Amino acid sequence: MTEEPADSLIPYDEIVQEALRAIPGRVLQDIAVTGALPGNHHFYITFKTQAPGVSVPPWLAERFPDEMTIVLQHKFWDLKVTDTSFEVSLTFNQVPAHLVIPFAALRFFVDPAVNFSLEFQVLEDGHAAEPMEPAENDMPPAQNEDGSNVVTVDFGKKK
Repeated sequence: MTEEPADSLIPYDEIVQEALRAIPGRVLQDIAVTGALPGNHHFYITFKTQAPGVSVPPWLAERFPDEMTIVLQHKFWDLKVTDTSFEVSLTFNQVPAHLVIPFAALRFFVDPAVNFSLEFQVLEDGHAAEPMEPAENDMPPAQNEDGSNVVTVDFGKKK
C-alpha cells in the first residue's frame, strides 16, 4: 500500500534554491571585500545567458546562446556583489568583457580546490514559478452547532 505524498502547500523547492543561491553570494562578497581568492580556491560558474537580468557582450551571447561557464581564478577584476547579482570583468581570448549575472541565472557553482559544487534549478525562459493553488484550509473555520469555533482535543489515555 503506497500512498502518493501530499502536494506541499509550502514551496520548499523554491526556499531551498533561494538558500543555496546565498552561498555563492556570500563567497563572492567575501572575495570582493578582500580582493583575492584564498589559497588554491577558484570557481567555475555556469549561468543561463538569456536569463532575465544577465548582461554579457553581444559577441559572447552569440557564442553562448544558452549557457556559459566562467572561471574566477587569476584574471578577473571589478567584482561587485549585491543581494541579487554579481558583476565581474574578465578576458575572453584576451578581449576584456564586463558581465552582470543575477544569482537566479546560476546553474552551477563549483570550487574544484575543495571538491565543492552546487547545482541550481533555473526556470526556462525566465518565467516565474507557477502560482500556488489556494490551500484547502484557507477558508474560515466551520462553526459548531453551538456557534463556537472551538475544537476540543483530549490527549488522555485510551480506556
